[in-house]
Amino acid sequence: MNFDFKPIGLIHSCFKEKFGIPMQSRLIPEAEARLEILHPYNRAEAFRELTAYSHLWITFVFHASARAEWRPTVRPPRLGGNQRVGVFASRSPFRPNPIGLSVVNLLELDISGNDINLHLAGIDFLDGTPVLDIKPYLPYVDAVPGAESGYAPAPAVEEIELSFTPQAEAVLASLPDSYVARLRKLIWRVLQNDPRPAYLRGEPRSRFGMRLYDFNIRWEVKERSFRVTHLEPLSNHLLD
Repeated sequence: MNFDFKPIGLIHSCFKEKFGIPMQSRLIPEAEARLEILHPYNRAEAFRELTAYSHLWITFVFHASARAEWRPTVRPPRLGGNQRVGVFASRSPFRPNPIGLSVVNLLELDISGNDINLHLAGIDFLDGTPVLDIKPYLPYVDAVPGAESGYAPAPAVEEIELSFTPQAEAVLASLPDSYVARLRKLIWRVLQNDPRPAYLRGEPRSRFGMRLYDFNIRWEVKERSFRVTHLEPLSNHLLD
């Protein structure tokens, strides 16, 4: 039996590359995305009463992780990337069918004629992610108190020290105040969650880079002290 799924929408995310994306949704509340609804699903009546819900389930495609052949085991980052578990005992993007499922916060539903956009927060989507479906999150059935988390319990989030070089501060000073506050908070949250692979956290290598929105960001770390060494705008367009 074959199924032919067509995307109903496309994600425009603050995460332009895989490095830096949190392992799960809602770990970084400041991480935002816009979900653009595609034709023929861009009909206002299809979203009637959606704003009555604060959170949504988003079913999507791991479009940057698809493989020609599936493998029965994977190496979860939570286990340091050197221990294998069954693919169905993981949330790895490398799956027989590369489909993901995330709970996100619905900030706003923007409908202007045939242009329909959902503004989301607490996301873990790569920019360009195709979306297959949207469903309301129902806390009285979707939240399970006391559920066991196997080898992936809730991560311990530690405070970090974050600083910026004069070059990075100069770039921030050139941006609108409201945007700077958001960008600083997002950078802080991403680094607080430590996007480095677990196997690199004890290694001598201390310099890393990532892309957020339209910025290349280079940073270095020593223990829990992070320093943004370089902030490079890629265009004059601040937000998509």
